[in-house]
Amino acid sequence: MSLFKKRRDPMEQMEKELRQETREMEHEVHEMERDIQADVDAVMKKYDRESNTRVWEGVPKLILRGLMAAFSVYCILMTLFSKALPEVRLSLFMAFIIIIGYLVYPLHRGHVRVNHVPWYDWALMILGAGSFFYFAINAFSIIQLATKLQPIHIVIGAVGILVLIELCRRCVGLPILCVLGVLLVYTFYNQLSWNPSIYNALKNIIYKLFYTTSGVIGTPVSVCYTYIVLFIIFGAFLERTGIANFFISFANRLAGWSSGGPAKVAVISSALCGMVSGSSVGNTVTTGSVTIPMMKKTGYKPEFAGAVEAAASTGGQIMPPIMGAAAFLMAEYMNIPYAQVAVKAILPALLYFTGIFIAVHLEAKKLGLKGMPKSEMTPWSALAKQAYLIIPLALLIYLVSSGSRTMQFSAAVSILAAIVVGFLNKEERLTVGKVIEALEAGAKGAITVAVACAMAGMIAGCITVTGLASILINTIVQAAGNATIIGLVLTMVCCIILGMGVPTTANYCIMASTCAPILIQMGFPVVAAHFFVFYFGIVADITPPVALAAYAGAAIAKANPMKTGFNATKLAIAAFVVPYIFAYSPAMLFVDVNSTFEVIQIVLSALLGLFGIAASLNGYLFKHLPWLFRIILIGGGLGMMIPGTMSDLAGFVLVGGVVLLQYLSAKKETA
Repeated sequence: MSLFKKRRDPMEQMEKELRQETREMEHEVHEMERDIQADVDAVMKKYDRESNTRVWEGVPKLILRGLMAAFSVYCILMTLFSKALPEVRLSLFMAFIIIIGYLVYPLHRGHVRVNHVPWYDWALMILGAGSFFYFAINAFSIIQLATKLQPIHIVIGAVGILVLIELCRRCVGLPILCVLGVLLVYTFYNQLSWNPSIYNALKNIIYKLFYTTSGVIGTPVSVCYTYIVLFIIFGAFLERTGIANFFISFANRLAGWSSGGPAKVAVISSALCGMVSGSSVGNTVTTGSVTIPMMKKTGYKPEFAGAVEAAASTGGQIMPPIMGAAAFLMAEYMNIPYAQVAVKAILPALLYFTGIFIAVHLEAKKLGLKGMPKSEMTPWSALAKQAYLIIPLALLIYLVSSGSRTMQFSAAVSILAAIVVGFLNKEERLTVGKVIEALEAGAKGAITVAVACAMAGMIAGCITVTGLASILINTIVQAAGNATIIGLVLTMVCCIILGMGVPTTANYCIMASTCAPILIQMGFPVVAAHFFVFYFGIVADITPPVALAAYAGAAIAKANPMKTGFNATKLAIAAFVVPYIFAYSPAMLFVDVNSTFEVIQIVLSALLGLFGIAASLNGYLFKHLPWLFRIILIGGGLGMMIPGTMSDLAGFVLVGGVVLLQYLSAKKETA
């Protein structure tokens, strides 16, 4: 018996030690996950204004969560069933946005105490929301008054606008307010030039900007209320089904094994996740926290790893079918069905991501990087079992493309499908708490978009009141003359400058009101003009000196922000070239297509041209490229992007000649 005890004691001791080691390993894993999440939160707070929120704990946190979840449900129900006047529906929507906006966003970044809202924020919230509630309740009588407003109406409208501007400063930023401020000053000057009465000028401006559907509650807010909020809520539910992890695992299996695989994984997964999230910075941080360390471990430089994630995440907003919710605004401005916008966006998006993919592959070859071992990847059989996670997205695409149901109904059904799929996912099962969390996230995401759209509506209102659009159009058209390229370059510069630090939706609204009409006046097709300003509004997030997505990627990669920004610009070179291609060759957008061969020719020549430019910028093709060959490749690549068979042939000869010479030279050296 004593012998048995002696034998058993060492075994028990080993089991105890093993259990202790297991607990210690689990504790270390939890600590690492906590540290990663803390780093992610810190980066988001630094580069994403939307993340600088108040701190709520305990019962107040539960109350706020319930309030925001109720707002999301209200938006869904009102969008589906309300038949009230637009002035009533949109004013109520903005009133609720002001309430939750001031409960979420503090005066400034450091002005945060747990469970505390200063008295002046309560006052601003009550006054601002009260102004919009007043308009909603008295909408019919105020509409009948038209410009015969009473002084009380002017005060209420002015208060509502000022409170909304302050909320914009908190959650969106100053750049868009600078644009609005300049236009408001010009609008006052314009009104006073017609009538020297300050009261009449103020009355006309307040009436136009607050009490009509050409200002705060204009087209951008209408589209936001009708479509965008529902798709933000859908995206929040989709993220909580675990689809992001599925996308990353799928991308790993698809491209992780190849040379420099993790960077290619980042491109694919960010494209898939980015189209749903609609935030360049948010997508860079969330997917980048997984992909950037993988890229660095493989051998990529930190600034290159951060740039890959930033460029791919930014491109997610041009990836159909969701396109970061801006597609709904485009459909409204161009007056075409949303499904058509998604279809027209396919070829430019493929060119964009192919350009990044080529650059990543050449960098991997230059550094001699290998792929990931297949033993570390999720098996295809396991991925097939998780394929049901894409059902909500597939259902949405089907309902939208078929046109059998309204956009609102399609989004609502897709939200229900996401909830069902989330409950079926055993690994990340959707609980009641997560449902409320998703509704809360949807409401929080709606705040910045709605406020930015309201500012864009006021900017459009100022342009309409003053007739500034026609002045700008005539000035630029006369300056450009027959050289349409000048108009395109000036428009590109305006979009990038105005897009620095401004959300994509708001930037597109501004450019659709100001610059797109200029391009249309110069003879470019409507669709090409709107896609042109949309693309250059997006790339502002990766274009120095205010490249927020690139800086967020740099923070995770622990790299130099400016170097990361320039690397991201080089990687996303397609975004700077493709818009010029479809401006001069709108067949790429399926506009004025003469034949299928024409589209194929444009796409193939653009791909080869992008390959030449990417190789030149990277400095590697089978071996290191001399400067002469790099210059020839850029010339040939640009030549293939200029419309015309002769330019395509000349470019093909130049690019093909360099590729052949480099291949033969590399083969000779190897031999």
